[in-house]
Amino acid sequence: MAFEAGQIVEGKVTGIMNYGAFVDLGDNTSGMVHISEVASVYVKEIKDHLTVGQTVKVKILGIDEKGKISLSIKQAEPRPQGGRRMGGGRPQGGRGGSDNGEWNRRQNTSDNFDDMLSKFMASSDEKISGLKKDNRRSRKGGNGGSNQW
Repeated sequence: MAFEAGQIVEGKVTGIMNYGAFVDLGDNTSGMVHISEVASVYVKEIKDHLTVGQTVKVKILGIDEKGKISLSIKQAEPRPQGGRRMGGGRPQGGRGGSDNGEWNRRQNTSDNFDDMLSKFMASSDEKISGLKKDNRRSRKGGNGGSNQW
């Protein structure tokens, strides 16, 4: 069977490591589910969610040039009504009800990860260049012209 990204298949867990689980997909093919793709909730210990020999439904996220297959259990799950996965609500330990409007605006933003990363990198580059300028200024005239070091 030829596997391709986006496909949902069943497999059997063959090994569990701290960072993920290996799943046999049949046809002498296996892939790995990273710990972040095991469940829709935070996973501290994979063994709390999976056991060797367990049959799981997985989504194929991608196949790299070496043939390694990345899998996701949480993306193979159907989304609950409302379009959000379980555990996708407001983080625990928040500031109470006064911040709900801001939280909702953040969740409804149309920026994807690449857009947010680009904005962060541009902002970071601006800050770094400003720090470098300040550092050059302080080196030129910061010690009153005497070299006592």
